Amino acid sequence: MTILGVRETVKTGASGKAGSDWRKRMRHPVVFYLVWLILLAVVPAFIFAAVVLNRANEAQERVRESLLRTSTGAVGRVMEREVTTMLSTLSFFTASEQLARGDMRGLQEQAEKALAGTNSYLLVIDRNYHQRLNTRVPYGTPLGEMSDRTTADKAFASGEPAVSNLFFGQTAQKWVFNVHMPETLSTGEQVLLTLTKNAENFTSVVNRDILSPGWNAAVVDDAGVVIVSTDGPDAVGKPFFLPLVPALRIGLASIRHDNTDYQVVTDFSALTGWRIVAWAKASDVQRPATASFLWLAAGGAVFAGLAAGAAILIARALSRDVKLLASDATRLGMGEAVPPRRHVISELDTVSRALSEAADARARAENEVRFLMREVAHRSKNQLTVIQAMLNQSAGTAESATVFADAFRKRVAGLARSTDLMIAHAAQGVELAELARNQLKPFAPDDAARVHIDGPSIRLDSQTAQTFGMALHELATNASKYGAFANDRGRVDLTWSIDDDRLALVWRERGADIEKPADGPQRKGFGSIVLERMLGMALQAELERQMHADGIEWRVRIPLSQLRTDLSDQDDPGGEG
Repeated sequence: MTILGVRETVKTGASGKAGSDWRKRMRHPVVFYLVWLILLAVVPAFIFAAVVLNRANEAQERVRESLLRTSTGAVGRVMEREVTTMLSTLSFFTASEQLARGDMRGLQEQAEKALAGTNSYLLVIDRNYHQRLNTRVPYGTPLGEMSDRTTADKAFASGEPAVSNLFFGQTAQKWVFNVHMPETLSTGEQVLLTLTKNAENFTSVVNRDILSPGWNAAVVDDAGVVIVSTDGPDAVGKPFFLPLVPALRIGLASIRHDNTDYQVVTDFSALTGWRIVAWAKASDVQRPATASFLWLAAGGAVFAGLAAGAAILIARALSRDVKLLASDATRLGMGEAVPPRRHVISELDTVSRALSEAADARARAENEVRFLMREVAHRSKNQLTVIQAMLNQSAGTAESATVFADAFRKRVAGLARSTDLMIAHAAQGVELAELARNQLKPFAPDDAARVHIDGPSIRLDSQTAQTFGMALHELATNASKYGAFANDRGRVDLTWSIDDDRLALVWRERGADIEKPADGPQRKGFGSIVLERMLGMALQAELERQMHADGIEWRVRIPLSQLRTDLSDQDDPGGEG
């Protein structure tokens, strides 16, 4: 090993030892960490509070400016939303057919209906400032020139919408403002579509609900005239009481007026050219902040003491409950029942319930495993018995080893198909129609019309399905060798019905080439043995066999109570039989 490798090994060993020592030093009870958590939360808060108190003026200034900007921004958004709605309404009227035709009477009727309840009125103004219509008065009423020529000239010149300052409307005899939208008629004449609104209907813009307590707000036009204010309607149309507002920068400022200090913030609307002003007395603004800081300091000290005491109590309760959970976990590992417990910490109740449910699930799983082992053993014995019977019968009826192997292989395959269905539908039972299709499929001709299966829904338990599958396999085997499937025209009809709490099943072959039996006793095949012995003995079936000129017919009657024994044991409510 090189000197460098030795140094690295020594360094790694020293580092691991240091980490282990550190973990040992950090092992403490829960109360230790809870108290330290409280201290780490409270002490920095006290330090921060001391710094904040020393810099209260600067902090308050920043907080106030943020609140004021939020308030004026909210007022501005509400105001611009109102104006935008008016512009959208004007855009609607520019597409009016009455306007395109120059039908002013029809346009006024349309506007009166569309603007009903909006407190807005439509005007059409030509280049000579004459009013073509005004929905404030009935159509045909003599109208004079408009009062707001300055904004109208601006709209005509730019071809863009324009918003006026506040002015006293001659028709309305109230303080109003206009929103103009220039439009060229089909005749080539240029006019203004104008929506006018009373300032008194604009009061929702400066609703006090969107302002901080103690604050007022106003919307002031470009000339410094109040459009709407929280001071009430008396301030509308008058110059704003703080004369320096038009010259103020956008943002927060302090103004002294009539020996009173005010905090004022202004904002500007690019859409209208108006200003939004919020103001409050400086003394009113500063008083809540100062009181809040004092209450913060006093409340912090009280909270620290209460929190430390609560941490100690919680730690004790938590330690006790953790010990109980550890005991329950030990009992779970030993396979014992674990009842759920009530704990002081509600989250620990969830853990306790989980342990209890895990113990119950383990007990159920162990019972299920034991049940399944017994069931596997029982089913295996049944399968071996059936296979042994098939082996004996196949050996007794085979003419050669090849015939024996082929017959035995096919019978085992049929048994396997029944077993597959039994496993797939262990809980619900095997549907008789599905079992029949499954067993006849390897023997059925390509012409589907030569096989007819019909009957109501009947579910069979696993053992019954296995027996039925073997019987159907043998019947299909005989049909393919000697019966309806042995030629290209024969057919098989398999039908069943419910008759007096019994299953009445009929296997009928038609179109078979029946050879006359030779003289002497006839040996029964394995299919006949399955039907007569297993169905008859195991299921108490009544069997009747008839030979017709064109094929064989089997009639089987089985009590329904013999078909679903396994399902009843499993408390399965299903089964349509």
